[in-house]
Amino acid sequence: MDELLWVGADAQARALRDGWVTAPELLAAVIRRAEALAPTVNAFRVLYLDSARAAAEDAQRRIEAGERTPLLGVPVAVKDDLDVAGDVTAQGGRPQFPAAEEDSVVVARLRAAGAVIVGRTRTPERCLWPFTESSVAAPTRNPWQLGRTPGGSSGGSAAAIAAGIVGAATGSDGGGSIRIPAAATGVFGLKTTRGLVPQTPGWHGLSSVGPLGRRVADAGAMLDVFTGESVYRAAVDAIPEPTRIALVWRTPVGRPRLDPAWRRAVLDTADRFRALGHRVTEVDLPLGPAPTPQFVLRYLRGVADDVARLPHPEWLERRTQAVAKIGRRVPDRVLRWALDAETGLQERMAGFFASQDVILQPTWTKTPPKVGLFHGRGLIATWLGVTARIPYFPTWNVLGYPVATVPVGQDALGMPIGVQLVGPADSERLLLSMSGQFENAHPWADRRPKI
Repeated sequence: MDELLWVGADAQARALRDGWVTAPELLAAVIRRAEALAPTVNAFRVLYLDSARAAAEDAQRRIEAGERTPLLGVPVAVKDDLDVAGDVTAQGGRPQFPAAEEDSVVVARLRAAGAVIVGRTRTPERCLWPFTESSVAAPTRNPWQLGRTPGGSSGGSAAAIAAGIVGAATGSDGGGSIRIPAAATGVFGLKTTRGLVPQTPGWHGLSSVGPLGRRVADAGAMLDVFTGESVYRAAVDAIPEPTRIALVWRTPVGRPRLDPAWRRAVLDTADRFRALGHRVTEVDLPLGPAPTPQFVLRYLRGVADDVARLPHPEWLERRTQAVAKIGRRVPDRVLRWALDAETGLQERMAGFFASQDVILQPTWTKTPPKVGLFHGRGLIATWLGVTARIPYFPTWNVLGYPVATVPVGQDALGMPIGVQLVGPADSERLLLSMSGQFENAHPWADRRPKI
């Protein structure tokens, strides 16, 4: 049973369909592991023990009646930014609103598909940071190195998968919040095309909901459920045609300094894609510095608008209040400029994708920081400390493109290393196919942290 915890959500669904395990048995193993790792990894804000057991019993009845869905009976985790009926949505801080009266669309679709929602995973306050720590809870830790962060803001979801608790979880990404923790913990993450997954728009179009999984197939199965389309899991098994891959080192703020191990991992990945029959060439994007001010303005004003609707903004951390204070100074006309200016970027990238199919980029510039490095720090110190580590992420939120984060290796500390595969809008199936092909040729998911 313990081995089944490490195979991923898609394989767990297959084991349930084939009768190798029952949904209540699988859930019991998940709960045991979640409770055992709560004092160290601290991936969950809350576990739904009673409702999860009832859902597992119901899923088992559906399985025995012959019903089949991609996640029927499979335990999954939900990031604490999506409403779950009967529970508060804390978003990493002190809850500001009463318990939700109904599920968000994604949660409702997971339930309808028979997925067993185990609990809510931790985030930093208001999902603002690339680490999962806040003033109201103990930090979430990286299963590979407990002294390191799993990233953020979907750090609890990524840590729960990397620790072998669940095989898949929800995430959201407004500036890298799926990709940052996926790369830090050695799991697969998929930032989806803006608007593909139903949600309330976040941070003026920067944020989108997406899946994280132990394997690429887990994310494909989750995305089938999120969208109601039966195309993404199948795409994982499809062998892609030879693809034109653009290896891009520069960002809108220049070419960052990369730790040698992380640079080597990108180059090795390029060589591996070449060996699979794809063409890889080093090129620059036709964007210049423009995505940076567009991201910053939408992010700042988005945080300010989020905080403005809270009944108790005084409960927030000092640095969160500081972000909102700056964001309130972004006037409507400047926000409109930032939103309208995206059109020019889209036109430039349309020309770029006429000669390229996919972009290959680094993720982190070096090993994720130690837990507590930014504890109690103010806004400027936090910003200066994190921005140099994550410059490869925000551009794709401005453009709303899908991005896959693929585990490709480890550094000298044993920490995972991941790369990004970026495609034009609605290219999720291509990204899943390429990621699945790479995973088959260079398996990663069988590696386990020693916890």
